[in-house]
Amino acid sequence: MGNWNDVLNEIRGAGTTHDLVRRRYLHELAELRDRNVIAYYSGWLQKPHLQASMTNDIGLNDADMNGFMSAIHGLDRSKGLDLILHTPGGEMSATESLVSYLRSTFDTNISAFVPQIAMSAGTMVACACREIWMGKESSLGPTDPQIGGLPAAAILDEFERAAAEIQKDSTRALVWQPILSQLGPSAITQSGDVIAWGKEVVTRWLETGMFADRDDAARQAGETVDRLTSKERNRAHSRHLNAETAIEYGLNVRMLEDDQQLQDAVLTVHHAFTITLDATPACKIIENHTGAAFIHSQQVVPVVP
Repeated sequence: MGNWNDVLNEIRGAGTTHDLVRRRYLHELAELRDRNVIAYYSGWLQKPHLQASMTNDIGLNDADMNGFMSAIHGLDRSKGLDLILHTPGGEMSATESLVSYLRSTFDTNISAFVPQIAMSAGTMVACACREIWMGKESSLGPTDPQIGGLPAAAILDEFERAAAEIQKDSTRALVWQPILSQLGPSAITQSGDVIAWGKEVVTRWLETGMFADRDDAARQAGETVDRLTSKERNRAHSRHLNAETAIEYGLNVRMLEDDQQLQDAVLTVHHAFTITLDATPACKIIENHTGAAFIHSQQVVPVVP
């Protein structure tokens, strides 16, 4: 018989009804695949008011490392990892650090599952896996870096356009001056650096992971990254790339529809997480199939105009 504290700790460990349902379906997916499962879920769709503070609350950031460390602790690492991603993206530095940690733990024995959306940095993480499972409703996104919410490539294009117009007609400087002054003195240099950085890490991950068994791994990785970062091809950072487009870009995509049992298991997990994010203050959840969870919550305070 346990004392009051023992019973209280047991209740806290059991979690809410939402927790129990999520964990049951995560466990069933792990049993089906005989692999470790970690779900990384952001609530940016359920709590759109948090998008202004994406890096702090709902975007991929350095604080997520604590969640993944907790989720990985005690797992049988020889079984590899199935990583379920649902995120709008986030910080590139945190993404690089997370991928480095995951690979140091599971090597390249990592499969990504995207039941709905994994944009920007989420796509970068998926590219670090050996395969990406998607459905007809799933979307990845361009991996072109952003600076202050602006595409780094667009900043460079604007500067080059301004320089060309001013060189041709010096009076155009009056038009461009207020526009360029908003970018800041180091925006051009930063844009070039962050573009090179993003291409470098994703190319390396593809070459050493998803394309490692190919004779033309370096060429294939370079071409895929060029397509994922192309402003001319993708037009906008928010563009959704479906499975067909991801395959066209060269990624190793497997369709959930080809395995009905697996599709049902993954989508049930997805529904359990999105319902939790919709019905509770939780805005980000990192959780494994054994019930170890890192949940970041933000209490919603209504604003009356």
